[in-house]
Amino acid sequence: MPQPRVLVLRAPGTNCDVETAYAFELAGAEAVKLHVNQLIEHPDLAASFQILCFPGGFSYGDDIAAGRILATQLQTFLADTIESFRQHDRLVLGICNGFQIMMRLGIFFDTLAGVPPATLTWNRQGRFESRWVHLKPETDNCVFLRGIEKCYLPMAHAEGRFLFRDDESEALLMEQQQIVLRYSEADGTTGRDVLSFPSNPNGAQGNVAGICDSTGRIFGLMPHPERHLFPTNHPQWTRRDTQPEHGEGLKVFENAVAYFG
Repeated sequence: MPQPRVLVLRAPGTNCDVETAYAFELAGAEAVKLHVNQLIEHPDLAASFQILCFPGGFSYGDDIAAGRILATQLQTFLADTIESFRQHDRLVLGICNGFQIMMRLGIFFDTLAGVPPATLTWNRQGRFESRWVHLKPETDNCVFLRGIEKCYLPMAHAEGRFLFRDDESEALLMEQQQIVLRYSEADGTTGRDVLSFPSNPNGAQGNVAGICDSTGRIFGLMPHPERHLFPTNHPQWTRRDTQPEHGEGLKVFENAVAYFG
């Protein structure tokens, strides 16, 4: 299998770049961490990567709004680079703050009006939440979620509540199979009716935890798969009779690597 190269893009405040790069390496990729200023100075560096990843953290301290400053930098200086990943047979992953950045960029949506069909905003309870959540993939359209029936991952954010612009926008994203990951109960029960807290940790409409573009190659999610790579990452690992070989988040990164196999 060829070894894909992953560009893990960081900025001041990013704090999950090391763990995310390690997750890709564990899955069989070659990961390179680059500061956004390095890429702005040498945008041609991006041509040698098959995967672009925006890791979690608090880029620029979440000033103004989560992800907005870095998204503005990217739109101003690296729009062609981002569009190249979007248009060609390459992958893009955004985790937590990375998902927020991608939503600000509008990278998921094809819209002539320029008005996004959805956004991420403050958690319904108006505060930062850090806990483990159950998740249920919705379709097989997303490259990163193939073969995953359900998973259990940690989340940690204050602005992760997914909201549709209107009913028509929700219907469109559903039709295009862009709603790909929902918060669920422990048994996998989910749906469009908002689950109670803490199953739905932020009040997201439709229990949406992650979306992709219409091709399934560009994926963003609020929970952190890079924080559940090993069985011992699980909060109840000492109480389980048997341990799986890997943590449930690793499959997300393995799927990305397998795409280029």
